[in-house]
Amino acid sequence: MASSTITIRLDTDEKRLIGDYAIAYGTTISEFVRRTVLEYLEDQLDLQAWYEAKREFDRDPETLTAEEIAEKYL
Repeated sequence: MASSTITIRLDTDEKRLIGDYAIAYGTTISEFVRRTVLEYLEDQLDLQAWYEAKREFDRDPETLTAEEIAEKYL
């Protein structure tokens, strides 16, 4: 995978906080920021999927057991 660069602007205290955290957990600032942003995005996508599922359930709150689903679809 080819890598590319993103530049972010932080004040000195923010950079120090992020750097200290990364050092304490044995990682680089770059890896820490990359992992944190990707985890945040995953969490947001999961939350969006949950809201969508909740809206669908609210429209039709019927629930089925695993056996009923197997009978219906398998």
